[in-house]
Amino acid sequence: MAGCCCNEEDIASQGLQLRQKRMLWAVLAINAVMFLTEFSAGLVAGSTALLGDSLDMLGDTMVYTLSLLVLHRGARWKALSAGVKGAIMLGFGVIVLAEALYKMVAGATPTSWLMMVVGAVALAANLACLVLLTRHRQDDVNMRSAWICSRNDLFANTGVIAAGALVWVSGSVWPDVLVGTAIAALFVASACGVLRDAINRYRQAGSRVHAGA
Repeated sequence: MAGCCCNEEDIASQGLQLRQKRMLWAVLAINAVMFLTEFSAGLVAGSTALLGDSLDMLGDTMVYTLSLLVLHRGARWKALSAGVKGAIMLGFGVIVLAEALYKMVAGATPTSWLMMVVGAVALAANLACLVLLTRHRQDDVNMRSAWICSRNDLFANTGVIAAGALVWVSGSVWPDVLVGTAIAALFVASACGVLRDAINRYRQAGSRVHAGA
């Protein structure tokens, strides 16, 4: 009977990993396509907020790739993956902040209607990703960090749309700059949280390994 229980647990674990894998491939594809779309639109529109959001899409693509690589590995590997994700988020936050600071000095007013349209498309794409990730967010630290990345994207997308509307109304570059700065702040705060969680989980997994030895 004990052997049967172990076999059932293995089958359940394999089924969960298969569902996670399919879901991660789906959100990876969505984010890769949206990175290319937003980055191109950001260059055309001259928008810091769109460029920042496109870098976030690129970061998420890398994040989901890492999640797939460690999907069948142990707790320490998943904690390391979450740590890498946190570092990526932190790096993109610094990049967006630097771009926003540059725009304060030498920026031109971006194309507001393009910001709003592309921001709305990105919001719809990220809502789809969040729906796919939500059912798996409590599976492990790897899935939770992926869910946090997707949740943050919704705030960034909404900010891009709002910035586009404000640029259109005011004719000023400042809404674009302020949203870019807010996106950077959100990334940095979330990255610090993910890194703390990853470090704690890595230590806990190491303690269990040593205790088992």
